[in-house]
Amino acid sequence: MKRPLRFLSKSWRQSLQSCFLFCLAASLTILLAGQPTKAIAQSPIPEMPLPEVPLPEVSVPQPAPKPHQEIRGVWLTENDNDILRDQAKLQDAVGQLARLNFNTLYPVIWNSGYVLYPSAVAQRHEIQPFVRKGLQGQDILADLATQAHQKGLLVIPWFEFGFMAPAVSELAANRPEWFTHRRDGSLTTEIDAGEVMWLNPFLPEVQQFISDLVLEAVTQYDVDGIQFDDHMSLPVEFGYDRHTLALYKKETKKDAPANARDPEWVRWRADKITAFMAQLNKAVKERKPNAIFSVSPNPYDSAYSGYLQDWLSWVRKDIVDELIVQVYRPDMQSFLGQIARSELQEASQKIPTGVGVLTGLRNKPMPMSLIQSKVRAARDRGLGISFFYYESLWEHTPEPAAERQANFQALFQSPVARAVTE
Repeated sequence: MKRPLRFLSKSWRQSLQSCFLFCLAASLTILLAGQPTKAIAQSPIPEMPLPEVPLPEVSVPQPAPKPHQEIRGVWLTENDNDILRDQAKLQDAVGQLARLNFNTLYPVIWNSGYVLYPSAVAQRHEIQPFVRKGLQGQDILADLATQAHQKGLLVIPWFEFGFMAPAVSELAANRPEWFTHRRDGSLTTEIDAGEVMWLNPFLPEVQQFISDLVLEAVTQYDVDGIQFDDHMSLPVEFGYDRHTLALYKKETKKDAPANARDPEWVRWRADKITAFMAQLNKAVKERKPNAIFSVSPNPYDSAYSGYLQDWLSWVRKDIVDELIVQVYRPDMQSFLGQIARSELQEASQKIPTGVGVLTGLRNKPMPMSLIQSKVRAARDRGLGISFFYYESLWEHTPEPAAERQANFQALFQSPVARAVTE
C-alpha cells in the first residue's frame, strides 16, 4: 500500500535531510567497521494482472520445445550472505551443488541501492559508503566465480533491484532527480521490505548509471553473463515526471493520458524500456560476446500490464539469451496453467527457457513433494529450473537436510554441463 508523503518547508527539509544523512553516515561507519551492512533479500514483485490493458498477440504454433542446455540453477540471495562471505562455507556449498548436478548460480550483486562488490562506479557517484568484502578479505564475486568454474558451474550475477531503490538509500538521497513518480506526485511503493522508489528508466543519466554498473560487473569479473528480473521494470502508474511527459509530448504530439493504463501510453513506455534493454544487451556483447543476457520476469500478463516489462518482445528481438519465468504458485493446478502458456512455449523454441520454483521462505517452508511435482512437470515440457533460493533448499524445511539433498539428487540424476564463457 502506498503511503501519503508529507511536504515540509524548504528550510525544514534541508535541516532534516542534513540530520538524516549525518546519522546515516555515522551508523554505517560503526556498523561497517566490522562487516558490511546487510541488504534486503527482496521477494519478487507481486503480480498485478490488469485485464483492461490489451496484451500483444502471443498465439504461436505448438511444437515440442527445441533441445537446449537444461538450466538447473539456484539464486544466492542476501539471506545467503553467511555462505557467500565465508570461503570455507562457500566451497562446501559449491561442492554440494555440483554433486547434486546443478549447473548455474545466480548470485545477487545489486540490492537495496548498493552494489555488493567493490565498485568504482558506485564510489564515483558517492552512493556507497562501504566496500563489500568477505570475512577473509576476499572479493566475494571473484571467489565465487573461481570456485564455481572449478566445479563446472556457470556464474551469472543477478542484478536484483533493477530500477528500484529503497527510499532511505544514499541513491535516493543523493540523486532525487533520477526518480520518477505517479501523476499525483507520490514517489514510493510499499513492498515487504519497506518503501521503495523507482529510478526513471527514460532518463539518460539513469540509463548510463545502470549500464556502467552492468558493464563493470561483466568485464571486471570472470562471470558468464548478467541476469535481470521483475524489477527491471516500472509500475504502470509511474512515469509522470517532467522529463518523461515532455518526451512523450515531443514524440507523439499528445499529452500523456491521465489514465496510467491507457493502451498507447502503456505501449510507449514499455517500448522505451525495451529499447534500453536492446542498447544494454549490445553494450554487454561488445565487451563480452559470449556473455549470457538472462532475464527472470514474472508471467507475461502481469509483467506487461502491471510493470511495463514486455519481455516477450525482448525474446522476439533477440535481446535475451536465457529466460526463467518466476512461477511461484502455491498449488499444482495454477502452476501447470502458467507453464503451459504460449509465451513460454514460444520462448523455448528460441532460447534456453525455464521456470523459477520457490523452495521456501524462512517463515513459509515448502514441502519437498510439491517441489518435486513442479520440477517434473516443468521438465516434462522441456523447461529448465531455477530455485528461489539457496538457503531454503535444505534449511528451515519440513524435512531433514539429508533427505532434501537426496531428493534433489534424485531429480537430477546425471550432470548436464553448460558451456562456461571464455
